[in-house]
Amino acid sequence: MTRQDWEALALDLGRRAADGISRVKVPKILLRRRGDARENAERARSRAEKRLWVLGAAFAAAYLTVGGRMAVLASSDAEEPQPTAVLDAPILSTRADITDREGRILATNLATDALYAQPREMVDPAHAAHELAKIFPDLDEQKLLSDFTGARRFLWIRRQISPEQAQAVHDIGEPGLLFGPREMRLYPNGPIAAHILGGAGYGREGVDSAEVIGVAGVERYFDDRLRDPAQQDQPLALSLDLTVQAAMEEVLQGGMTLMNAKGACGILMDVHTGEIIAMASLPDFDPNTRPPVATSGDQSDSPLFNRAIQGVYELGSVFKIFAVSQAMELGLVNPDTIIDTKGPLTWGRFRINDFHNYGDQNTVTDVIVKSSNVGTAHIALMIGAERQQAFLRSLGLLEPTHVEMTEARTGRPLLPRQWSEISLMTISYGHGVSTSPLHLAAAYSTLANGGLAVTPTLLRQDHPVQGPRVLSEQTSRAAVSMLRQVVARGTASLANVPGYEVAGKTGTADKPRPSGGYYDDKVIATFSGLFPASDPKYVLVVSLDEPVETSGTEPRRTAGWTAVPVAAEMIRRAAPLLGLRPTVEVATADGVTPAAN
Repeated sequence: MTRQDWEALALDLGRRAADGISRVKVPKILLRRRGDARENAERARSRAEKRLWVLGAAFAAAYLTVGGRMAVLASSDAEEPQPTAVLDAPILSTRADITDREGRILATNLATDALYAQPREMVDPAHAAHELAKIFPDLDEQKLLSDFTGARRFLWIRRQISPEQAQAVHDIGEPGLLFGPREMRLYPNGPIAAHILGGAGYGREGVDSAEVIGVAGVERYFDDRLRDPAQQDQPLALSLDLTVQAAMEEVLQGGMTLMNAKGACGILMDVHTGEIIAMASLPDFDPNTRPPVATSGDQSDSPLFNRAIQGVYELGSVFKIFAVSQAMELGLVNPDTIIDTKGPLTWGRFRINDFHNYGDQNTVTDVIVKSSNVGTAHIALMIGAERQQAFLRSLGLLEPTHVEMTEARTGRPLLPRQWSEISLMTISYGHGVSTSPLHLAAAYSTLANGGLAVTPTLLRQDHPVQGPRVLSEQTSRAAVSMLRQVVARGTASLANVPGYEVAGKTGTADKPRPSGGYYDDKVIATFSGLFPASDPKYVLVVSLDEPVETSGTEPRRTAGWTAVPVAAEMIRRAAPLLGLRPTVEVATADGVTPAAN
């Protein structure tokens, strides 16, 4: 039906109603539409009622929650709100011990306290400042009083204190002075092995704990391993022998004093494993009270400077055995080959001389025994610059050592800009290239152990480490024999310790001036030795900075008079500690019993 039809029907119904018609027949479709509209209205009303009930319940729950929380807060004591979220990783204060090769403690942890103040809680700030200045003389009483009476709410006084100091502070009776638990790093042997251990300090800090981190030496190099909670109960075992280390430092300190040197260092190394049994640098320090880094002056004069690793020097004639060993390995010479030693040797404006006149000719062995610069330079000319450079690199002398210390990378050798022919000759006798004493010890270990390259290490090794072959065993034996002759009848005769067959080479190098050229009265005196010569087990390097031996009528600076006696005393003290038995001496007809060679 159309709209017009509906309208006509409605008019017709209206007329019938007006005429009194009582019963009207309504079409079914109209009745059905009226029923649908009624049902829709009921459903809409029901939905509205449900929404009102839900909204009312939500308001009631919110009201009850707020009211309940207000009631709890009203009945509790006021306190500082604490954050519940973890903003960062927890502070780990644990740190594994460090031991020597025999398990003796070199570094450990000690439970102690930190001291801090909350000035607003103080009853008598003036009295507290006065008493603290008496307990800690380095604190300024007026400065403390100013801090206690100022606007500060928190103040660190000491990061770590001893139990005796803690008791003294407690006796002050000031509620604003508080203690926090701490673990401090303790070095029970004081300055022994100070440069190797390095030291530790605090990183992130809280009132209840502090992060102990390594700042130098093996403490810093192995920081992650030492702080690993999974390895906390597993000490880091170093290659050092504490007893030998202590003996070396004692002898080195005495030798440095007797020889009037400004500095000294010593290294004792196992020739088969590269293990550093002892290594010392003087002057030294106590890692328990590590001094600050120098901000002015020559850093090499600081007690923090490790001369054995960081110091690179022209080491002089100790290098001569490298040129001779390479020439023998190449088949250019043998121990009895005659070498021209007539001086001076002239190259352009440069003149190479010997310390003494050793004659016009000498055997290769005597070139080493007498320490002829001229003879060594002639041997180097047979080798050539390119082969010399390659050989020194195979000995590890042209790059930083890989020993496990952060300072090792700073001990980078100083090399000539251009490896010319004059560089070839001067480097053969230890001038024109600067290396560290540790470089020298590793290179001599290679010569001594049969020709296998050695990598120095501060970690205890359970078995020999096989490096690449650099020299044949035959060349190695010949080189050691020559070094033994240097001690038996050459420049290192004062190193002839009875019973221990010492072999080695001296080196006396003029110190370079910062402005160019060399000093006339300042040298680096070095002895690099090995023992026992018949079956080498250890290499010892001793180097003195600016020594002067003054027992005679004239001052003597050469290594034979300065470094060699110190090295001999070290061997005399250390060999029995290393378990080396002296060679049995055979009696002679006249009653003299010289040590067997």
